[in-house]
Amino acid sequence: MVYVPILKGKAGEFSALEHVTPAVRASIRPVLELVPDPDVRDVLETFCDRAMDAVPQGEVLTVDSGALPATRVLEGDAGGPTARLSESLGLRGVLMCPVVRYTDPGEVLSEAAHAIAVHHRGACLRVSVAADALEALPTPGQVRGLLRTLHLEPEEIDLLVDAGPVDSSSTLDRVTGRALLALKTLSPWRWRRECVAAGAFPINLAGFQRGQVTPVLRRDAQFWSRVAHEHLGRCPDFGDFGVTHPRMPVKSRGTPDPNMRYTAGEEWQVFVYPRVRSGNDDFFRLSADLVESVYWPTTGAETSWGDARLKECATHQRPKAGGGTEWRAWATSHHIAMVTSNLNTSGQP
Repeated sequence: MVYVPILKGKAGEFSALEHVTPAVRASIRPVLELVPDPDVRDVLETFCDRAMDAVPQGEVLTVDSGALPATRVLEGDAGGPTARLSESLGLRGVLMCPVVRYTDPGEVLSEAAHAIAVHHRGACLRVSVAADALEALPTPGQVRGLLRTLHLEPEEIDLLVDAGPVDSSSTLDRVTGRALLALKTLSPWRWRRECVAAGAFPINLAGFQRGQVTPVLRRDAQFWSRVAHEHLGRCPDFGDFGVTHPRMPVKSRGTPDPNMRYTAGEEWQVFVYPRVRSGNDDFFRLSADLVESVYWPTTGAETSWGDARLKECATHQRPKAGGGTEWRAWATSHHIAMVTSNLNTSGQP
């Protein structure tokens, strides 16, 4: 079983990927999404620089630039995001597997075909079955047309069935049926790999009580288990959106309160503490409470790179408690390690 974390291509997520162990790296197939950011002068080059540090040379990175406009990013640049990513990642020794949608415009698919020809790592077909998805499933003719445009066989393509946000039991029921229909409809093609993914983490921490831990049900894991149980074909890989909401983030204002999104069993235990001390020093107290709680794993600081950083904060072995980027990196690191371990030992996320 392979774990497919769909992560925002930001500093914290790349930092978590950079520090995964070789054993974990062998069990994951990450998909990185480029995030539009008006405060970053060149989103593509920043992304590629981070990828160079986080992805060992010669390894494959599945990249989704669908949230960026399919036009020139900077005045004078030739080609859209996929073309620039292909060139820049190639120069940095990172192999690229582009994410495509059957609804992509012709010029986007043409750039993806060129990237595929350069990197020789196939493509990832992302099909949305989200509760609010407007597009229908691709018809056999549309699939055949996509294959011709990309110059690929199905065996060279990863199928990613994306159920989007799963924030209630009724949504869970609805997207389970839609995902099963998608897998059945697309079953005539022998895809290289199949994955179903969803996300259940709230869009932000605004409604969480400060100074305590709040459980959040991992409905994305429930969704996958139901699909895997009811699907008659081969078992799909498990995918989720880490410790973030599936949709692209809205630009936040101000500094986040100290927080930790900690994966524990079938829930996230979300610690959010009020800002009382100067800087982010309240995170030291949060970390100490987490380490002393029932949610701290028996493997302790050895669970992941992120857990080691949390233990350092809990015991004041760090001069600073970090900030939002570090907290997201540590939470993501722990999440990836826990999900990978669960899949390897029990077959469940």
